[in-house]
Amino acid sequence: MILRSTALSFCLVSGLLAQGYHGFNPKNMDTTVRPCDDFYRYALGAWDKTMVIPAEYASFGVDQEIEERSFAVLKELLESAAKDTAAAKGSERQKVGDFYASGMDVTRIEKEGLKPLASHLARIEALKANNGLAERLATLHSQLISPGFRFRVDQDDKASDRYIVQLSQGGLGLPEREYYLKADTASQELRSKYLAHIATNFLFLGDAPEAAKAHAKEVMAIETRLAKASNSMEEMRDPNANYHKMTPTELAKLAPGLDWKVYFQTLGLDKVDSLIVRQPKFFQELGRMAQVLPASEWQSYLRWNLVRSTADYLNSAIEAEDFAFYDKVLQGTQVQKPRWKRVLAHTDRALGEALGKLYVERAFPPQAKARMQDLVKNILKALRGRILNLEWMSDVTKQQALAKLDTIRVKIGYPDVWRDYSKLEVARGSYVTNVLAARHFEFHRNLGRLGKPLDRGEWLMTPPTNNAYYEPTLNEICFPAGILQPPYFDLEADDAVNYGNIGATIGHELTHGFDDEGRQFDAKGNLRNWWTPEDTKAFDARAQQVVKQFDAFEPLPGMHINGKTTLGENLADLGGLKIAYDAFKLSQQGKAPVGLIEGFTPEQRFFLGYAETWRLKHREEALRSRLMTDVHSPAKYRILGPLANMQEFFDAFGCKDGDPMKRSTSERPSIW
Repeated sequence: MILRSTALSFCLVSGLLAQGYHGFNPKNMDTTVRPCDDFYRYALGAWDKTMVIPAEYASFGVDQEIEERSFAVLKELLESAAKDTAAAKGSERQKVGDFYASGMDVTRIEKEGLKPLASHLARIEALKANNGLAERLATLHSQLISPGFRFRVDQDDKASDRYIVQLSQGGLGLPEREYYLKADTASQELRSKYLAHIATNFLFLGDAPEAAKAHAKEVMAIETRLAKASNSMEEMRDPNANYHKMTPTELAKLAPGLDWKVYFQTLGLDKVDSLIVRQPKFFQELGRMAQVLPASEWQSYLRWNLVRSTADYLNSAIEAEDFAFYDKVLQGTQVQKPRWKRVLAHTDRALGEALGKLYVERAFPPQAKARMQDLVKNILKALRGRILNLEWMSDVTKQQALAKLDTIRVKIGYPDVWRDYSKLEVARGSYVTNVLAARHFEFHRNLGRLGKPLDRGEWLMTPPTNNAYYEPTLNEICFPAGILQPPYFDLEADDAVNYGNIGATIGHELTHGFDDEGRQFDAKGNLRNWWTPEDTKAFDARAQQVVKQFDAFEPLPGMHINGKTTLGENLADLGGLKIAYDAFKLSQQGKAPVGLIEGFTPEQRFFLGYAETWRLKHREEALRSRLMTDVHSPAKYRILGPLANMQEFFDAFGCKDGDPMKRSTSERPSIW
């Protein structure tokens, strides 16, 4: 996954087009900097110097500009649906309109307060003994609230044609386990603020001040124990280490403190015969905690999880407190986004394909899909050529790699079959009730996959999403309509820029099928070792050069990029660029040379277009959080890192030995 933003996006008329720029804006450049000294500053230095991050954002760049444009389009669609009180009851238009209207009804939300959660809170407060914990956990899980651990039905990694129950670590209120474990002053101060934040929420729930503080400490103690038992981000990247199939009986022996029979019966899964437990060590500790911690402490923890997971949909005091910690403290965001933007984003999460259908009709032209299909064909051809010419890979592994490449499915724009929301009831009433209903619907839609044939037509992102992904168990790449717009994809731009922008993204996602994690899945999406030992050794040695390169980057004083955690994305960036460059050259065969545009050669525009896609500026808090929680390197280093390894870049800009952007031959990884 390339991880752009969770923003929705698309608009036929972009600011870039209005100014006559296609793919990249020369005004963003700082040509006083040599491209071979610092290509980030050369390509984006003028923009970086003058950009002041707007108060409502933790980071700002291309994705947020797209968000501003696209949200205006989506707002118009939603407001139209909300005003359409004559829409047929049960229609997607009625559901989308009523969901949005309920989120915009501030008067009702303020008046209701916590009343819509009363039955959920009463059920938690009725927990008097630990033998009731399993039922409470299952009930919350069915609302996509995940105290304790995460539940999901998904493909079996080693039998990808079937769905299976999967349990994995979770239950933390802070973004990642290291937030609980690091002993530096900044981390201790953040934990103190988190503790105060939890206590404030208990005040909202009606606790007396001293009780609120005590309950907050109970929550913190539970989450800290869970964090200590959790795998690190680096450990989570090993698919074999996170695959443990067992029976419910074996799970009960592993974690006997929790009544797993009751848990599964509550979910209607009393006949489950096997499941995957991703992190057994974590569940052993959870079982011990279920045995020894008093029910009153679990009550505190479950109450906190309920209010934390619904804070965005409750009254202004609770919502503001949630923003104050999770956005302001953790990310540095200064003010909340306007309410309509927040409700719009939640509508996409709840009814993404219903909203996506309206969006595609309005804003995704057929010619965009056709142009993308041509780009993908050339990039697949370029990757095939790369695999055939690899000197370090044996013919045996090459043949299997080509078989995998030939079976990759490509999804562009929107699903062939839209999701059916007929069983989801949405009313122009309580906002949080609508949200929980949508979550309950999604949970049971996911649960309903058990025992059914694999649905290869399902999309893991909504059509308006500005992102892309490769899914190893499906062996597919997906490009929602939302990312297929300027500057990533511009129908008016020349091939050089489009291949540098969206082409590199296509190459990135394809390369994920062959990165340190994705390469462990075969053409059918099964977790299986299909590499010879010699090829594995050769790959790992080259990948280690990338780890070493990124370990050396220090975005903040004392905080380096974790080269192992970010390895898959860094490999995909480098491989994707190389493949896209080859594909660009293929696309020019038989065509007349284009020549200079804006004073730059096609080869130079390719790399300038690529840099434009990573035009992003972070607040320090957001960058700090990203370095601790994200498998993607910060945007600046997604330019500096891969380009410093590419001979094609050196040739385009005349880089010489000794230039900062030109790594020595011995330090350059040669993989794809």
